[in-house]
Amino acid sequence: MTGSKTPRVRFAPSPTGTLHTGGARTALFNYLFAKQTGGKFILRIDDTNKIRSTKEFEQDILNGLKWLGLSYDELYYQSKRLDLYKKYLKQLLDKDKIYISKEEIKKEGDRGEVIRFRNPNKKVKFIDLIKGEIEFNTTELGDFIVAKDLETPLYHFASIADDFDLKITHTIRGEDHISNTPRQILMWEALGAESPQFAHLPLILAPDKSKLSKRKHAGIASLNSFIAEGYLPEALINFVALLGWNPGTDQELFSLAELIKAFNLNQVQKSGAIFNIEKLNWINREYLRRLSPEEFLNKAEPFLPELKTLPTLLPVLLERIYTLGDLKKMSGSGELKCFFSMPSYDKELLKNQIYFSDIIKLLGPIPKNNFTAENVKAAVWNFATEQGRGEVLWPMRIALSGQKQSPDPFTIASIIGKTETLKRLGYAARL
Repeated sequence: MTGSKTPRVRFAPSPTGTLHTGGARTALFNYLFAKQTGGKFILRIDDTNKIRSTKEFEQDILNGLKWLGLSYDELYYQSKRLDLYKKYLKQLLDKDKIYISKEEIKKEGDRGEVIRFRNPNKKVKFIDLIKGEIEFNTTELGDFIVAKDLETPLYHFASIADDFDLKITHTIRGEDHISNTPRQILMWEALGAESPQFAHLPLILAPDKSKLSKRKHAGIASLNSFIAEGYLPEALINFVALLGWNPGTDQELFSLAELIKAFNLNQVQKSGAIFNIEKLNWINREYLRRLSPEEFLNKAEPFLPELKTLPTLLPVLLERIYTLGDLKKMSGSGELKCFFSMPSYDKELLKNQIYFSDIIKLLGPIPKNNFTAENVKAAVWNFATEQGRGEVLWPMRIALSGQKQSPDPFTIASIIGKTETLKRLGYAARL
């Protein structure tokens, strides 16, 4: 393709499954390239497989792209473009580039017809924008099938017919499609058209360096897993962009706008990119900390609805979670129960209840609206030092939380507030 043409790229998923993490990255890299070059990002749903394609998977793809914030400029469905494929098949039949072949159909055991491409048996060479020069000897492909009949094109033919009709200038896709490229180039040539520029992205590898698979790596191979676990779309976009692409700087956190400016296909690596869940968690935590309190509470509501009744808990949670899903896990384990309801006590843990009346007196002068962890600590610290910090602060923390493991008593007091703090200390003192 000549450089004067407006760049047009496409993401072409098949609605035969949920959106794969690798698919999300392919969509992102196409999107970034289009926006950076002033081009068009096209979504094409490859739904000609009538048996496996479903409306549910189609909607999952659309929802996934919307969640990621990747808006497309044009949308097409292959199932609605069958007349186009038929037109091009007829053209190639007229040119004797393809032919109808009668042959045995394995399943039925009788003879049927398919349409095969007349292979010129030549070497095909192309420059991949990531991999460099690639050459294939197409002789070994034989006369490959391009359609079952004029009404039923196969993947390779429908794909190049669409790319030709939609004026696609760059085909940016996973490197598992490299083996498809020689067939497609031959078909482009048969149509008398110039093929797009190709860029084959390195595969995303699981932590064990195997190919990322929904079957083997369900927790990280499907976009839905990250949505369910409470990752932020901005964090996932940031992380996925760095899977196989290096900005050439020390910068690790990128907004989508920053990625559009920084992205360069020439900086995409040739080798596979290993999925590092620890890196993703770190990035997500950074994005959670960038949220305003109101934004955090709104996003956290599906995972911990009661948090809106106790926003003072937010700073503590931000220190302990990596995803919003962690809130649900903490709540389910009972770890947060003490913040929302009166704890139950194991009297063996309380001990030294004689100090509770003193603590109550020391906390009394602190105003309700200034009952901070710092002020609570300042009020009881000298007393605790005199009596023995462990002797005073341990039972104080148990009185407030009822748990062996919990934040320090000053933090708990600041979160539940003055009234509840004094109520719990008074109750524990009477046990």
